[in-house]
Amino acid sequence: MKANANQLRAAIDAANPEIRLYLLHGPDESGAQEYAARLARVMGPDAERIDLESATLRSDPGRLADEAASLSLFGGKRHIRIAGAGEESLDALTLLLGAEQAGNPVVMIAPNLKGTARVVKLALGSPRAMVLACYLPEGGDAERLVTAIAREHGLRTTGDSAIRIAHASAGDRAVMTREIEKLALYLDAAPERPKSLDDEAVDLLGADLGDSEMGRAIDATIDGRPDALADELARLDEAGMSPVPVLRQLVRRLVTLADLRSDIDGGANPGQVIEKVFFRERAAMGAALRIWQAPRIADAIDRAREAERAIMASNNAGGVIANAAIVTIARMAARQR
Repeated sequence: MKANANQLRAAIDAANPEIRLYLLHGPDESGAQEYAARLARVMGPDAERIDLESATLRSDPGRLADEAASLSLFGGKRHIRIAGAGEESLDALTLLLGAEQAGNPVVMIAPNLKGTARVVKLALGSPRAMVLACYLPEGGDAERLVTAIAREHGLRTTGDSAIRIAHASAGDRAVMTREIEKLALYLDAAPERPKSLDDEAVDLLGADLGDSEMGRAIDATIDGRPDALADELARLDEAGMSPVPVLRQLVRRLVTLADLRSDIDGGANPGQVIEKVFFRERAAMGAALRIWQAPRIADAIDRAREAERAIMASNNAGGVIANAAIVTIARMAARQR
């Protein structure tokens, strides 16, 4: 069934036993991961988490239904997470939703699937599934999201605090959440101890999130300037910047580029298409559209998302993985110039 954000959160928080599958599709992978993390918190710190790859579901479609019906080795709760899913998961989901019993909830993150995908249509038609299309929040939506996340942490946004956090995070829900968590800790706020979040607190503790530094690195990547990119990545490393926000900002830029390229390839006037972009980004996006073609953009998005998923795994090389992926994308752009 189709759900909005409030309905999805309510079902997760209530641990609704009727829902076997939470399918989160669309370009806002960061937002989807936040919902998956919410489920993990509801399940509790002792719950067992099972991670399955989409390739596993393709080769062994019955594995998902088996895992969903299996008991934990120690008798506790368990939940299943699938990242980077696609149409190859159709048979596995068919078996899951048609099984006599399940018991263990499944979160499937599918950033490349559109609403017309067979997997999405299957889940929409089942009362045992909830489907949410995840899109990057912008403008007023981003500010309202900051306010909602802050409220969950016992903070009441005042002044320009919500606008500033929304702008600094560039619509990335995970970055918003981490920043608000830090501010709530500093202000000793909680739902039972609400506090006001004002500009003074943001000035004192709110990070600028390396916005300009990340922007320069992403510009060099999209423009196909690997030499300049090396210097920018070195600065980010020296500043202790986590590679995850950089990858997510890069994906956000690439997704916007993909949408613009799709409009132009569909016959839209380039001048009118570029008007959709925030005015400060129009020149950069116009230059990028002269470089990037649709298949290469899709490949670049996949590489960046694969790097982020690799970083999220345990015992990973972190910044090395991210930098390698970003440099590869810059070289892809350079070859198209």
